[in-house]
Amino acid sequence: MGLTRSTFYDAPPATLPADGLLARIGAICDEFECYGYRRVGAALRHQGVVVNGKRLRRLMREHDLQPKQRRRYVVTTDSDHAGPIYSDLAKGVVPDRPNQIWVADLTYVAIPGGFVYLAAILDAWSRKVVGYAISRSMDARIAVAALKAA
Repeated sequence: MGLTRSTFYDAPPATLPADGLLARIGAICDEFECYGYRRVGAALRHQGVVVNGKRLRRLMREHDLQPKQRRRYVVTTDSDHAGPIYSDLAKGVVPDRPNQIWVADLTYVAIPGGFVYLAAILDAWSRKVVGYAISRSMDARIAVAALKAA
């Protein structure tokens, strides 16, 4: 037929000048402020503009179009309660031998059937667990069992 092989391929994607590309990147970043360079690149490809990832990262960095980091803050402690507040007896004490200060913590561990509570007592000097207890309910018995194990 006398045609070159490149006739059968798609036309190369259109390249925009730097200011036109920057305007599109800015519009995407204004609309979706948490988009990083990967999502911005996907949005540009959806518009029919193909940009090298390195160029996109460089343009976003140079023009301060970095995404905002979403940080989730979960409140886990209720300090506004009616119960007694005890003073910290170990404040300012640096342990210099084992079994001088023990610290305790209660947490929950996810398992396939739900979750269980874990009470652990650690030696502050060696940071080793000296006693622990696991229970399906969080009450005083789990703390006493961890203390007895220690």
